[in-house]
Amino acid sequence: MYLHIGEEVMVRASKIIAILDRRLLQSDWKDTLPEVADKSIKNISKHDIKSIVITEENIYLSPLASTTLKKRMDTSMEELLF
Repeated sequence: MYLHIGEEVMVRASKIIAILDRRLLQSDWKDTLPEVADKSIKNISKHDIKSIVITEENIYLSPLASTTLKKRMDTSMEELLF
C-alpha cells in the first residue's frame, strides 16, 4: 500500500516510521537531526510545510497536514480489511 504525501509523491506505507505535525516541533527542528539526515531531506512542498514524514530512506517535508495523512492512511487500511 502506498500513501500520497503531496505534490505527486507516494511512499510505501510500510516504510513510514513517523508523521509529525510541523507546528509541534521547534523552529530549529533540523538541528535535532543527525548531520547525515540533511542529505535525505526532501522538500516536496511548494508552499508551507505542514508535516514531516519520516521513512526508512528519506525525510519528506509535506504540504499536507498530518491529520490529512492519518485519515488517508486509516481509509486505506479499512479498504484492505474489507
